[in-house]
Amino acid sequence: MEGFDPFLTIAVGLLLIIGTLLVYAGTRSWYASVGLDPQYYVKRHIFNILIGAILAFGTTIIDYRLLRAYTPIVWGLGVLGLIAVLLPGISTEINGAKAWISLPGGFQVQPAELAKISIIIGLSMILSERTHDSNQPTHRDVLQGLLIAAIPIALILLQPDMGTVLIISASVVTIIAVSGASSRWVAGLLIVAVVGGFTAVKVGVVSDYQLKRLQSFVDPTVDPQSSGYQLRQSRITIGSGGIVGKGLFKGPQTNGRFVPEQQTDFIFTVAGEELGFLGSGLILALFFTIFMRGFRIARRSQDIFGRLVATGVIAWFAFQAFENIGMAMGLMPMTGVPLPFMSYGGSSMFANLIGIGLLQNVHARQRG
Repeated sequence: MEGFDPFLTIAVGLLLIIGTLLVYAGTRSWYASVGLDPQYYVKRHIFNILIGAILAFGTTIIDYRLLRAYTPIVWGLGVLGLIAVLLPGISTEINGAKAWISLPGGFQVQPAELAKISIIIGLSMILSERTHDSNQPTHRDVLQGLLIAAIPIALILLQPDMGTVLIISASVVTIIAVSGASSRWVAGLLIVAVVGGFTAVKVGVVSDYQLKRLQSFVDPTVDPQSSGYQLRQSRITIGSGGIVGKGLFKGPQTNGRFVPEQQTDFIFTVAGEELGFLGSGLILALFFTIFMRGFRIARRSQDIFGRLVATGVIAWFAFQAFENIGMAMGLMPMTGVPLPFMSYGGSSMFANLIGIGLLQNVHARQRG
């Protein structure tokens, strides 16, 4: 074992610290003004990070190659969680989506976030098998892998949670491309994604709430009291920060709570206003460091399974970060996905840090 990648560890650690400060900055003033505990969210956020760190460490100490034997169990548990969230009386509906299971103490778990891990591991296992003479997966292997991904994706669509589906789809396509499968599969999947998205809107799979978000991306005046308002305020808040920002805890837009859900989906608006262009640039640089170290881990891995797992995790992080930041700046449609390592949310934080644990695991054993 070569140990952990120090650059990856430092980059993630800095994002966690910055994210904690931004969650506190985005909630303290408003909650204090209405007589609530101003530290409510930041305390829970730190608690989520601690649990996530334990899960990440646990993920690193078990040789990732042993996951091959347990992949069916991991995948099966992920599917069961997605089924449970659709059962009456179990799930909690938020913004028209049944995606959360309520737990004691006011906590919630979102099975779709954890399903990202099971899909990446399951697909990587199928496409890394080399029981035939070719160094490339057969068409049958790809079809089996797509079935492994399609079942949980279909369950997530029933919630519905289009943002998570898009992120998972990006990881699936990337894993298939890196596995050595025919480029026709990648081209075909991209076409299916475009046609499928159009069909989902036409047949009503996409909820009215999500449809309004997509419409507001094109024309913010379509839903001026909800998604259109949120998008306009997000742009104003980020733009008001200038080069150096208003200063941590000093943003008038943030303290006035002009951007809804600022501690979760729109955490980047707090960075834009209070840390400015320079602080936001630092956040982007830290994400870029994570992506580059992750790709380096994937490239150096001599094990196909490890290479595909690492590639899937980085594709997930990269697309989700791009979508979240682009959404906050009005460059991408609003899909309600959190910013990795920074947004408030237990399930997302757990899944993100487990993903980092997998990367560190592959790195530590890449020459073993």
